[in-house]
Amino acid sequence: MTAALEISGLRAGHGRRQVLDGLDLTVEGGVTAVLGASGCGKTTLLRCVAGFMTPTAGEIRIGGRSVAGLAPRRRGIGYVPQEGALFPHLDVGGNIAFGLRRNVGRAERQDRVAELLRLLELPAELADRHPHELSGGQQQRVAVARALAPRPHLVLLDEPFSSLDAGLREESGRAVVRALRTAGAAALLVTHDQGEALSLADQVAVMAAGRFLQVGSAVDVYLTPEHPGVAAFLGSATLLTGEVDGAGRVDSPLGEVALTTPRPAGPVTLVVRAEQVQVSVDATSGTKGVVEEVSFFGHDATIRVRLSDDVRVTARVPGTGIPDIGATVALDVVGPLVGYPGNMR
Repeated sequence: MTAALEISGLRAGHGRRQVLDGLDLTVEGGVTAVLGASGCGKTTLLRCVAGFMTPTAGEIRIGGRSVAGLAPRRRGIGYVPQEGALFPHLDVGGNIAFGLRRNVGRAERQDRVAELLRLLELPAELADRHPHELSGGQQQRVAVARALAPRPHLVLLDEPFSSLDAGLREESGRAVVRALRTAGAAALLVTHDQGEALSLADQVAVMAAGRFLQVGSAVDVYLTPEHPGVAAFLGSATLLTGEVDGAGRVDSPLGEVALTTPRPAGPVTLVVRAEQVQVSVDATSGTKGVVEEVSFFGHDATIRVRLSDDVRVTARVPGTGIPDIGATVALDVVGPLVGYPGNMR
């Protein structure tokens, strides 16, 4: 099966500043999320794939075909910018049909518009409305429908849900992913939102400083991060320094812990996920600490616990029975920890 997208040795920059540093990525199908902080090179990557920017080295293949020198409209892609960028003078039907070839007949255009409205779970009557009459979530879905209209090999999505509120962002994201999968279109989703990447994507590429730190399934990059930067960026995690003795035992600020993978004797950097820390208020065992901060999210909360002057640990607790700031608590580690040889903190 031909990959929807193949990137090899890709380099690009602005003037003398190199932004992309030898990227390799294959998108077979489904949704691949490129996840990273602002300024890491995500948008530059998307612009190179779309044809809006010329790489300085490397190759991009879409649907098995090299796209070097091809204009964006000839690359077989659909593109959804951050704000949707619908044409204000066209109604929804006109916006969706804009991506179709000019020789497509009126009846076929209307059928395709109706099909895409159903696919994006939008009411048929929206076809006659203009963008200003739609909600933000509806506008983004129409933008995705327009991108899917010509049946592209690949759809590029540039932070498409970042301007929506949390509830609408999740609802719109799931609807768009359902539509992409039903249409059989591969997608490259650029985002800085860890939850969005993990919940929507089949494959996640974690990016920092123009490089991919790790590429894999959402489960793999979260549970078995290959780099401390991946562990720290995905979810709430604390990096601690431990020591492996000659018998393979691991001593840490949280007591003796187990590792997912054995490490040689010497210092080790431990990744402690917030959900791996069990918090007790009245326990006689465990590592004692003082609650310094509480962040309440409704269904749960995270607390920051000071173990010593230079060691603090984040833990996730249920939304009820949260310990007070200043309370002394006992911490225990549940399950093995990911560890990296050496002190990488």
